[in-house]
Amino acid sequence: MKSIHKNKTPYRRALLPAIWLAVMQAGLAFEASAADQNQFSLSGSELRAGWLEYDYNNPSGDPSINKGHKDSKGFYIVPKLSLRTPEYAGFSGRVTFAGATDLGINNEDEQSRLFVFDPVENKDFAILQELFIEYNSEQNHLLVGRNEIYTPMIEHDDYYMLANSFAVASYKNSTFDNTAIHAGYFYEMAGVWDSGANGTEFNSMSDASFVPQINKDEADDEGVWYAALDFNNDLHHAQLWNYYATDLYNILFAQYNLKKKSASLGHDFGAQFIDFSQVGKLKSSDTEIDYNIFSLKYDVAFEQGWSIASGIAKYSDGDGQGSTLGAWGGYPYFANGMIFHFFEAGSLRDASSYKIQGGFDFSKTTNARTGLYARYTYYDLNPSYSISSDGQPQDFMKMFGVQLKQSYLKGGYFTGTFEQHKVDHEKNVWALRLIGGYKF
Repeated sequence: MKSIHKNKTPYRRALLPAIWLAVMQAGLAFEASAADQNQFSLSGSELRAGWLEYDYNNPSGDPSINKGHKDSKGFYIVPKLSLRTPEYAGFSGRVTFAGATDLGINNEDEQSRLFVFDPVENKDFAILQELFIEYNSEQNHLLVGRNEIYTPMIEHDDYYMLANSFAVASYKNSTFDNTAIHAGYFYEMAGVWDSGANGTEFNSMSDASFVPQINKDEADDEGVWYAALDFNNDLHHAQLWNYYATDLYNILFAQYNLKKKSASLGHDFGAQFIDFSQVGKLKSSDTEIDYNIFSLKYDVAFEQGWSIASGIAKYSDGDGQGSTLGAWGGYPYFANGMIFHFFEAGSLRDASSYKIQGGFDFSKTTNARTGLYARYTYYDLNPSYSISSDGQPQDFMKMFGVQLKQSYLKGGYFTGTFEQHKVDHEKNVWALRLIGGYKF
């Protein structure tokens, strides 16, 4: 029988989701009576469950196989309880409590790569995930506090078990037609999937980054400033964002989309440029961050429900991908995989990637709110930089994935994703994620 650590109480684990279920069931009646913005509501509450399995062909965690990543699997329940205040003179607020538990049923030796619990403490947790006040008017939006915010390169990334949350001060101005001006400051982050620190609690943005610990210490709990200009109308979407992480690195994100729709067809052509460059104290360290990515995409969607998406990306001959890609939850890349994104290769320095995806949305022609998608991504690696776990140069990485998405009732959802990887001079990898839940 699997032993239970002294700080893992099975009764508490079983009680946590039960309490949330009872509160949410009672909250359905409460929510029905809170039909306008002048009453409290449970908007944002959610109960999510998921089975996660990652097979690296490495049951013992051998460092010479797939970077030492160990086979992992487990079942988790993630409850969230949100309470939103009424709006008064444009002001409102929300508080969200969240947590994660495995009910004590998982094998602790098989959870090292699941990114639901903190990998060091490896136990269930609860967190005050959101606590913010915001002001909304016709032309201005101001938010201060903990929030599941979205920006292209720093975002909540709510596609896994628990979304990222940030301590942030953000401002958006919409004075000009079709144009938004953004500015703000990220101070702290929580999120096990995307944080480089203990994601079950809030840490400074510098500590949550993926740079080496010596650089985090030199940054001394600094945050990330950002500013952006975003133009969006029925045909054109152009955006320019800049993120300045003091004493770490600067991110410049530029993207343009040309969108054209007819009665039977929709087109989306996109061009994207992202540049990472070290700043401040990081410039004088041994860590190098100096590269960019240029990408193109073309997506087409048919009235009958069929869709095709394609993308191509080129990484420049500069270092720093391992310290930056996916940091703080930003995944706006045009050509990547479904689950692992692109981290299984030794390096993406001077690499190219190509993506093709086909899908069918059954809701366009039937009553089924279901979508089925298949994606293939190929990475052309530079063997001078990308080295396998056992020291051999790598020429390629291939990813194939299928995904089923469903929605039901008013707030129910399910996403099933399977992906298989072949990385040059590594054992094959496959992964399965079955995640579903209900949003209140």
